[in-house]
Amino acid sequence: MPAASTRRLAVLGSPIAHSLSPRLHDAAYAVLGLDWRYDAVDVSENDLAPFVEERSDEWLGLSLTMPLKHSIGPLLDHRDELSVLTGSTNTVLFSRAGGERRLDGFNTDVGGIVRALAEKSISTARHVAILGAGATAASAIVAAAQLGAEHVTILARSPEKAEGLRQIAHTAGTSVAILPLTASSFDVIDASLVISTLPGTAEPAVLLRASTLPARSDLLDVAYHPWPSALGTIWTASDRTVVSGLRMLIHQALLQIRIFVNADPALPLPDESTVLAAMESSVSDPDVPRAR
Repeated sequence: MPAASTRRLAVLGSPIAHSLSPRLHDAAYAVLGLDWRYDAVDVSENDLAPFVEERSDEWLGLSLTMPLKHSIGPLLDHRDELSVLTGSTNTVLFSRAGGERRLDGFNTDVGGIVRALAEKSISTARHVAILGAGATAASAIVAAAQLGAEHVTILARSPEKAEGLRQIAHTAGTSVAILPLTASSFDVIDASLVISTLPGTAEPAVLLRASTLPARSDLLDVAYHPWPSALGTIWTASDRTVVSGLRMLIHQALLQIRIFVNADPALPLPDESTVLAAMESSVSDPDVPRAR
């Protein structure tokens, strides 16, 4: 574990002012008794390399959101298996090796998805439908494979731009189909789980009103503000399970904190249940009963 002296961390992206990551991380470090500072910093793709290079030794690591999850790759000395597989890195750990600074990259989005679903007793899914084709979709594909998915259907506004996801699915061990994001595509899908990676401002509800998909599938919507999302509202009217993206956000952040504290996303934190409860309270998670 790094020394308990003050260390610097930040979440980078553009825009970034809306990020809940500082609340989550600050709550965790308070419970852990760590005097660490975690900020939100607006950094563009063009400014990423200079920002990383200028960090002093007090900096311990970074969280990354769009559009930086792909851009960070060339700056890293090592990437974990999930970062390599998805091509998406959302966590960077700074360390020293032989007097030289080392940057290790990790993907905690995959684990965040799997853990969020597990909370609602969703641990398997044979056919998964993924809405959207961005960086989070790549992590959703690998998460689907970890759930045992035999087939993944990707629905994208521009199917030709989603072709890069095909190899990720094959490498992860699942077959894939790429369809346009239209009402007719929904009508032919027989998925037990839908993972929406569309932004919260998207309005796909019009595509779903004539569809029976909510009656056949559970939903994880990575959007969480406002909540319920348009999709969340539709699924809530059915008897299927709905998981807010805030659960994914919390769990991917918990795995990041494991990395920053233990240098290992698989190694639990001291008194982790208390840490997790503090993180949930910090963002007023609607899926968490207030009695907790």
